[in-house]
Order: sequence, then structure tokens, then C-alpha cells
Amino acid sequence: MIKKEIATGIAVGLIANAIGIILYLLLFSELGVEESLKAARQQGHLGSLVALGALLNMAAFFGFLKLKRDHRAKGVLIATLFSAFIILLLKIF
Repeated sequence: MIKKEIATGIAVGLIANAIGIILYLLLFSELGVEESLKAARQQGHLGSLVALGALLNMAAFFGFLKLKRDHRAKGVLIATLFSAFIILLLKIF
């Protein structure tokens, strides 16, 4: 049961990150989502986009804590750490 709750939190964290990236691109980019992602990759800003997308994970994390869903909050934290690892890889390579 605990593993299912943590997996749910990981899924929510990854989905929140993806939604955050898409929302940022829709609000602040003149290009479409796909073109913006290609341009960000070419210019080396893809890690920054992932970091901005991860801001929505804060809302999910604190929301789960407020609802006393600690294991789901732990899953969101794991997804955030995964995002940080991806950012590290994008910055190095």
C-alpha cells in the first residue's frame, strides 16, 4: 500500500513538472511548444525549463502534506530529485 502511494506521488510530480514546462512555454514563448523545446535544447536552456517546470511540484508537495498524505509527498520529493538529476545531466552534457 505504501509503495502505491509513493508511486502515485512520483506520477503526480512528473506530471506537474511536465505541465509546468508546457504552461511556461505557452505563457512566455512566441513559438509553439515543440519549436520552443527545440530552440531551448539548441541554446542549452533545457535544464532551466525543467527547473521552472519543477516549481509546480512545490504546490503538489505542500498540498499532500496539508492533506496528511505523507507518502505521496515523499513520491513528489523523489520526482523532484529525479528532475534535479536530469538538470545536472543536461548541464554537464
